[in-house]
Amino acid sequence: MANPYKDKSWFKFISNKYMWVLLFFGAWMIFLDNYSYFDHRILDNQISELEENKAYYQEEIEKDENQIKQLKNPEQIEKYAREKYFMKKDSEDIYIIEFEGDTIPEN
Repeated sequence: MANPYKDKSWFKFISNKYMWVLLFFGAWMIFLDNYSYFDHRILDNQISELEENKAYYQEEIEKDENQIKQLKNPEQIEKYAREKYFMKKDSEDIYIIEFEGDTIPEN
């Protein structure tokens, strides 16, 4: 009994051994290989996250370098100590006024 679909174009396409090899290779590369598409997607996401972290830390380093340059001036050191650590001279009184909206709620 002869195959009635033998002369059809879609049957020739499906029965082609090179097509099966190509499909197998494509499925292997997309799903099963160590360098699969899904692994690359995960790695690309990690790379972009690390680049964002790098940019953030470089900005912070620049801010710190500017602050260090400013703190070489004695007047700036005094200003920083007064603002950050609430230091004062012996003859001064300091009053800290807090408004309701200024505080951060503690969790």
